[in-house]
Amino acid sequence: MESDDKDIARNKDLQKAQDITVFPTSTTPVKIESLIYVIRDQQVMLDSDLASLYGVETKVLNQAVKRNIQRFPADFMFQLTKEECLRSQIVTLNEGRGKHLKYMPHVFTENGVAMLSSVLRSEKAIEVNINIMRAFTAMRNFMMNHSSLFQRIDRLEMKQLKTDEKVDAILDRLSEYTEAREGIFFNGQIFDAYVFVAKLIRKAKQRIVLIDSYIDDSVLVQLSKRAPGVTVDIYTGQISRQLRQDVERHNAQYPGVTLHNCTKAHDRFLIIDEDVYHIGHSLKDLGKKLFAFSKMDVMTGTELISRL
Repeated sequence: MESDDKDIARNKDLQKAQDITVFPTSTTPVKIESLIYVIRDQQVMLDSDLASLYGVETKVLNQAVKRNIQRFPADFMFQLTKEECLRSQIVTLNEGRGKHLKYMPHVFTENGVAMLSSVLRSEKAIEVNINIMRAFTAMRNFMMNHSSLFQRIDRLEMKQLKTDEKVDAILDRLSEYTEAREGIFFNGQIFDAYVFVAKLIRKAKQRIVLIDSYIDDSVLVQLSKRAPGVTVDIYTGQISRQLRQDVERHNAQYPGVTLHNCTKAHDRFLIIDEDVYHIGHSLKDLGKKLFAFSKMDVMTGTELISRL
């Protein structure tokens, strides 16, 4: 009898989880996208926010998931730590969540949210999940289409910061650097492009190889930012007497730069140790016109040099 009562209670909870409401389609994308966070380099949604969308209590949603836990591996759902909650400020302590470790919220990745449709199988649940999937896609497209922005702010989650903290947080994030694999610099972004290349140069541990047909002393100024002991090989098709003198003066203080005559390359490349970057503009003219860059995985720096 006791077992039957428990089954009845579970069925009632499941029915509650399935009896959901859906926001109007016209407002769903805006509402849902504001509830997507980036934690552990993944786009996720809080259990409490999902429960609100489904129109059920958070406890009811988590109970339904717990009964189907085999469908939710670690890459579908995980529990936040107290530090993550405090750092991200996505859970307010005065609401009771985050005070004790047992109250740490769970978050669901895009795959986890999709799996919820197998736990909450009503037509309304399916409608909510479809809208959430569209929101995830919209967020992913936004991040891809604005990759140059995220180079500078390192996925700064502005919506999670208190108003009086936004300015300090932006300044702190702008002082950091997250390596981007590709991006575009527009006409006039001279300093931004200069900083980008300087970061790459400082990153080198053993060698830098520059393949660029147009070199002047401004490029040597950039190369002076490399770490001590890092060598530089410059492959260029125009080695003038002035350039040779400039390199000699440079080497007197920052030894390690070697010039190589090369007429086989049309594009510009910057090799940092073994990483190869295709640069759409000569280093001496960065930011003066629109150009793109990308980190290439088709070959190593050694392989590229061997074909010059």
